[in-house]
Amino acid sequence: MKIIYLHQEETEIIKLAVENNRQAQQQIYSRFSSKMLSVCRQYIKDIQLAEDVMITAFMKVFTSLNKFEHKGSFEGWIRRIMVNECISYLRVQKKVKFVEDEIYIEESFNAIDSQFSIDQIQFLIDALPDGYKMVFNLYAIEGYKHNEIAKMLGINEGTSKSQLSHARKMLQTQINTLKKQDNGTE
Repeated sequence: MKIIYLHQEETEIIKLAVENNRQAQQQIYSRFSSKMLSVCRQYIKDIQLAEDVMITAFMKVFTSLNKFEHKGSFEGWIRRIMVNECISYLRVQKKVKFVEDEIYIEESFNAIDSQFSIDQIQFLIDALPDGYKMVFNLYAIEGYKHNEIAKMLGINEGTSKSQLSHARKMLQTQINTLKKQDNGTE
């Protein structure tokens, strides 16, 4: 039986890609592109624009590969580049506005019911204003802390918390409306 060391194989592919080996770069792209398109799609509603941003981010991945220190996951490193590229794209498009609101309510938020499809959940998240959506994605999906989000977006930590609170409240209202429609009570 032959044992394949995936980490060693990944390290070798990265090394070859740093040397501009196109096959190695293609392997990296093929392995991660679908996941990374999903990441970009979380921030950018239009699938073609999300794909454009993803491709631009992959160019940054390939030009920055020599900076990857093999500490932590390679996929996580790529994901961070994708998220940062999405944020940069949205900033340039001036699509994101944050209301400086230091008041937020810490409230519990139940996970979205499993009765909804992934497409319905994505539709609900897409319906959020861009600032709410960005903070919600960074916090709830990517797992960043409010101080990290504030630093990434150039806002106050309180603004990040407020945006998340507003996003959660809006999502809960949308979920309740969908439930009523599904139950035929609205």
